[in-house]
Amino acid sequence: MTPSRALSSLIGFSALALSSCGGDDSVTLYSGRGEDLVQPVVDACAASTGLDIVVRYGDSAEMLLLIQEEGDNSPADVYYSQGAGFLGLLSADDGLATLDSATLDLVGDDHLISPQADWVGVTGRARTVVYNTDLLDASDLPDSFADYTDPEWADRIGWAPTNASFQDHVTALRGLLGEEATRSWLEGIMANRPVPFAKNTNVIEAVAAGEVAIGFVNHYYLYRFLAEDPGYPVANRFYSDGDPGALVNVAGAGVLATTDDVEAATEVVRCLLSDESQRYFAETNYELPVVDGVEPWSDLPRLDSLTLPAFDLNRLADLEGTVDLLIEVGAL
Repeated sequence: MTPSRALSSLIGFSALALSSCGGDDSVTLYSGRGEDLVQPVVDACAASTGLDIVVRYGDSAEMLLLIQEEGDNSPADVYYSQGAGFLGLLSADDGLATLDSATLDLVGDDHLISPQADWVGVTGRARTVVYNTDLLDASDLPDSFADYTDPEWADRIGWAPTNASFQDHVTALRGLLGEEATRSWLEGIMANRPVPFAKNTNVIEAVAAGEVAIGFVNHYYLYRFLAEDPGYPVANRFYSDGDPGALVNVAGAGVLATTDDVEAATEVVRCLLSDESQRYFAETNYELPVVDGVEPWSDLPRLDSLTLPAFDLNRLADLEGTVDLLIEVGAL
C-alpha cells in the first residue's frame, strides 16, 4: 500500500467509525511529534472513539517541560513523545498512570513497554549503519557495531553527534557496555576522524555522494530517499543478536497521572496502537509497527525478527551524562 492509499484507508476508517459512534468527552494530547504526521491519526482516533481530542504540538523536550511546569494543574491527559527518554523522566517522577493489561498486551515486545507499565512504545525506530552500495558490499561491514573503531574506517564514517537519536544510542551504550567501555568506543571512533553532520538526512546524502562510506542513522530516513529513487545507492545494515548496534528506540505514549479521566485518555493510547494507526505510521513514515498484526513497509524487518539487547528504555532519560561524555571525548 502506498502512503496516499494509507491515508485514504485511515480517512475511510475515520468516516466509518464516525457514523457509528459519538460523544463529547474531551482529551488533551501533548505531542512531541509533528502535526503533519500525527494529526491524520488523531482525527481518525477522534472519530473511532467519539472523543474530542485537543492536541498541543511542540518538540518532546518542550512538552515535557511544560507538563512539569504545570504540575497538578496541567490540562494534559496524554503525553506522546518522540523518544523513550522523555517518558522515562516522567515515569521516574511518578508522573504517569499505570496502564491496564488490555493496553499493554497490544504491544508485541516487552522491550518496548516501560518496566513500570506506565507507557508503551507506539512505533519503533531502529538504529542502523547505512553504507554506499557502489563502494561496499554488506559483507564488507563489521559483524558488530563495536568494531567501527578499527582503523580501516578512518575518514569513512559520517555521524550526527548533536542529533537526539544518536545521543539516545550513546546513552544506551552506556547502559549496555558501561561508562568506560562506551568512552573507549567513542575515543576509538574519534580516532577515525568521523565527519559530523547536523542531521540523519545529511549523513545519508553524504554516504550516497561517496563523501563517506558509512553512517550511523535511524533506519527510516533511508526509505524516504528510496521512495523517490528505488536505485538510490545506499542500504541499511541492521544489527541483531543482542549487538549494541541493535537498539530500537520508540515514539511512545503514556497517560498523565494528573488526568481527570484515565479511561478516556487510555482509549487514545489504545487507538494509537490500533491496526489502522499502526499501518498509517508504517506506510507513511516507514516506522516499525509494534503490534503483531501489522506488517512493516516493504523489506523492513519485523521487530520480533530483531534480537534486541536487554536494555530498559527508561534509562534513555540520562541524557545529561551522555552530553557530558560526548563533550569530554571531543564529539561535541
